[in-house]
Amino acid sequence: MVEKESGYYIDGVLEGNRQVLSKTITLIESALPDHQRLTREVLDALLPHTGNSIRLGITGVPGVGKSTFIESLGMMLLEKGHRPAILAVDPSSARSGGSIMGDKTRMERLAIDSRAFIRPSPAGNTLGGVARKTRETILACEAAGFDVVIVETVGVGQSEYSVASMVDFFLVLLLAGAGDELQGIKRGIIEIADALAVNKADGENLANAERTRRAYENALHLTAPASTVWSPPVLMCSAVTMAGIAEIWETVRDHRRKTIETGEFDLKRTRQAKDWFLYLLDEGLKDWFYQLPKVKRSLPDVRRHVEAGRTTAMAGAKLLLEYLENRKPDHEHNR
Repeated sequence: MVEKESGYYIDGVLEGNRQVLSKTITLIESALPDHQRLTREVLDALLPHTGNSIRLGITGVPGVGKSTFIESLGMMLLEKGHRPAILAVDPSSARSGGSIMGDKTRMERLAIDSRAFIRPSPAGNTLGGVARKTRETILACEAAGFDVVIVETVGVGQSEYSVASMVDFFLVLLLAGAGDELQGIKRGIIEIADALAVNKADGENLANAERTRRAYENALHLTAPASTVWSPPVLMCSAVTMAGIAEIWETVRDHRRKTIETGEFDLKRTRQAKDWFLYLLDEGLKDWFYQLPKVKRSLPDVRRHVEAGRTTAMAGAKLLLEYLENRKPDHEHNR
């Protein structure tokens, strides 16, 4: 990628130029130090133009129909005059290509509409990649004028918690008729959900969907709501027939209204910003520590000693951390 001046990205994004927005996200995803520096300049300038979208996270077990659901929701939002941006997050994509490119091709109607924006976001090798790249991409999309930002996770492991920590509303899609109705989804995921929706509730599957809905509704009674003004509902929908899609969107809007009225919305955004700041601080310190010349030289040997049982993990870590206490000025390391 040819590096351009920050003004190119800032002006292009604020003008709603989709090509420049794509290049800005590519810049955000780059690990090169010069690109990271440029990203900070761009995001600092875009920040006053962010924060006005509805941030919606969506997860669900494989096969639940997330792509079809998101396209149906996205098309409905376009009809209502909204401009949705869809960010598909897949922690496995760095190894296998994941499913996100397939998701984009399956959202054919949404992908060709200039009012919408779809961006696959490979997370790299760490969950930190999910948080760092996607949070900053949300800001870029908001600055470009997209007023609904949908973050999709493939529903694997900790990625749901990372996505839930950066959105206003977290929706869990459920699949009906898969044997034990409470299998395949962790209790912790239910506890962070703002709503659950049984998808594919149509035709012969309608009765199964209703049984699943009741099972999860009963399960939710055993958990304490995270909000004082909101109890997560369990809904039913069909992304194919569009049944229940409008109701889910109204649920999102109702949640937004109620939390704004009570101040919970601002408190949540403030807490997310604080947690994000502390996360970046931790990551920055970690990166800086591992780049210290003495640590880089000693780490392989210490790791081998720990693995071979010649020293304990605690002693090995203490040895490396002591380099911080005895650290000489940077210019002495470079002699």
